[in-house]
Amino acid sequence: MTARAFLGMDVGGTTTAAGLVTATGRVVIARRRATRGPGDGDAVPRILALAAEVAGLARPRGYRVAGIGAGVPGIVDATGVIGGEAHNVPELGGVPLARLLTRALGVPAVVDNDVNALALGEWMWGAGRGARSLVLLALGTGVGGGIVLDGRLYRGAAGFGGELGHVPVKLDGRACVCGARGCLKAYVAGPDLAAEGSRRLGRPVDARELFRLAADGDATAAAVVDEALEALAAGLTIIVNGLNPERLLLAGGIARALAPRAAELRARLARRAYAGALATTRLRFLRLDKRTTVRGGAALARHAAIRRTRA
Repeated sequence: MTARAFLGMDVGGTTTAAGLVTATGRVVIARRRATRGPGDGDAVPRILALAAEVAGLARPRGYRVAGIGAGVPGIVDATGVIGGEAHNVPELGGVPLARLLTRALGVPAVVDNDVNALALGEWMWGAGRGARSLVLLALGTGVGGGIVLDGRLYRGAAGFGGELGHVPVKLDGRACVCGARGCLKAYVAGPDLAAEGSRRLGRPVDARELFRLAADGDATAAAVVDEALEALAAGLTIIVNGLNPERLLLAGGIARALAPRAAELRARLARRAYAGALATTRLRFLRLDKRTTVRGGAALARHAAIRRTRA
């Protein structure tokens, strides 16, 4: 007798992870591969091959794959076609990945934005379990958001719901990759922090070195990090006052770097947000790895299976 499980995938700009996840959120198989090989444009066949590899390991372990879910770095429409905003893996733009996964493995597949998947996974099995509403903000190479309201993933009319990295935190501020100015991403994403730090310090630094210099007392680096903390407080205020979620979760490499200053972030947030809204929103920093994030894709698949059953 085989038990039901879901195949979850986390497609990143550098690495793609896939795992077999039980209905209780336990990862029983996990594999990682480079998203791209030596040749250009081979991301899609590599993703399909990794999915097939993990699916092939399921039955010998006593499981059957009931569905596939994949989180990808881009906007995804309701049919599972990835839009042109997949900046980290541009060859995915226009690809009907959900249909390709279904065709390859013969089970239902759902594809969504990677942070939407993370948010649903944390709501279903992680730090958001038991909450009716949560917002997850992922701070790393970019800034993405995932929103769960009243137990449902909120995607917006065209899949752009949760693009919280592009809320304005400073009018006429720094230029952002999206073409606007003053976006949250322009102040807290890793490449943007590195660019600003390099400009002010007069030499190239990456985000990791910038945080190290700030911790060691370099005034210039500390000023850049302080500005990031203030911008993040402004962005979180928009979430707290605008949505008042039960849980507000921060994930990603930049969030980990800012975690030692969590108390200061909360104090800055308290100066801006409605006291009643903030009192009912629990802020938490997460430490996630690829083995954990495959649960996001699995949560997409399980959520879709539950909805099909209830339809």
